[in-house]
Amino acid sequence: MQAHTRGAVRADVFRLGPRDWVPNNARLPVILYRDVLDAHGTGNGGKLAETFEAMFTRNGWPPKWRNGIFDYHHFHSSAHEVLGIAAGAADVIVGGPGGRVVHLEAGDVLLLPAGTGHCLESSSGPLEVVGAYPPGQQWDIRRDALTEAERAAMEALPFPQSDPVRGAQGPLLENWLKTA
Repeated sequence: MQAHTRGAVRADVFRLGPRDWVPNNARLPVILYRDVLDAHGTGNGGKLAETFEAMFTRNGWPPKWRNGIFDYHHFHSSAHEVLGIAAGAADVIVGGPGGRVVHLEAGDVLLLPAGTGHCLESSSGPLEVVGAYPPGQQWDIRRDALTEAERAAMEALPFPQSDPVRGAQGPLLENWLKTA
């Protein structure tokens, strides 16, 4: 059975305040898309990874890697990030130490605005994740507080012009661009 994009997109949208050394993003919410791709019967996740890569590319978010999620708290100050869960399941701490735990399964997508802490708490099955970023944004890996100049640069990052899941419409445009 081949993976395919589901018709309706369910999205959980939530904001996170600063936590310890993790800035999170004061203006932009995290968006958690549920059941974007049908993972039933795909087996090894390879087809889901390819489908996520094609979807992200089509929607203007070039994929950069396939791997897992780091098991230490970190954030990216120089790029917004979208994660497509291609295989396995994971509990991810979002927001930094003591943050919100979200459960992700194959077919889900997690959109993290720059500055949002994340860390793998646990996983089951072989976890495969596709990571993508807006054009022109190169991710860094931060495990310490930002200076004021670095925070200002993070907050000045351009908004993506399309939703990584739905393109010209979708939760990113509804929730991020209205804050611009």
